[in-house]
Amino acid sequence: MPKKQPKRGRLWLNDGSCIRLRPEHKDHVWSYDFMIERTSNSRPFKILTLIDEFTRESLSIKVNRRISSQDVIDELFHLFIFRGIPEYIRSDNGPEFTARAVRRWLSRLGVKTLFIEPGSPWENGYIESFNGKLRDELLNREIFTTLEEAKVLIEQWRREYNQVRPHSSLEYRPPAPEAILSVSFFNTIA
Repeated sequence: MPKKQPKRGRLWLNDGSCIRLRPEHKDHVWSYDFMIERTSNSRPFKILTLIDEFTRESLSIKVNRRISSQDVIDELFHLFIFRGIPEYIRSDNGPEFTARAVRRWLSRLGVKTLFIEPGSPWENGYIESFNGKLRDELLNREIFTTLEEAKVLIEQWRREYNQVRPHSSLEYRPPAPEAILSVSFFNTIA
C-alpha cells in the first residue's frame, strides 16, 4: 500500500504576489485565457474565456477564428460597462494579454494585471479548471460544423454553467442562478 502523501503548505501568501493573490470578493480578481478548437473541416478557432475567480461565474466566452489584443480590449470594455471594473486580471503571458495596448488601457482604468510564470498553468488554477470543464463537458463531445454553431452551443453551455450547474465550491449552487418565482407567488398577488 503506498504511503499517504503529506499535505503541502498553503499556496496563498499575503504579500500580494501575482501568483498567490486570493480573490476576496466579487469583481476582485478576474482571470482570462485562450483555448483552441476546430470545426469539422479542420479550421481552427479561438475561444477567449473570462471568469470571476471569487464567484466562479463565467463572465464571457468569445469565439472567433482570430482574436486580437483589440478584440480582448473590446470584450473587456463591454464587461466593464455592464459588470463593473475588477481590481485585478490574472492571465498567462500570451501576446494578446501582454500587448502594450491592453496593459496601457487596463492601467488607465486602474486595473492591475497579474501575469503567471511562463509554463506554469497551475498558477492560474481557476480559469484552467473552468477550461477543463468546458473541454470535458462540451468541446470533447461535440463536432462543430460551422463557427456559428460553435458560438451558439458554447454560449448555451456558458448559461447552463452559470445558472443551472451546481458547483461544489459554492455549496452546490450555481454562480449566477436565474430568479425563479413560483406560480403560487403570482396567485397571492392577484
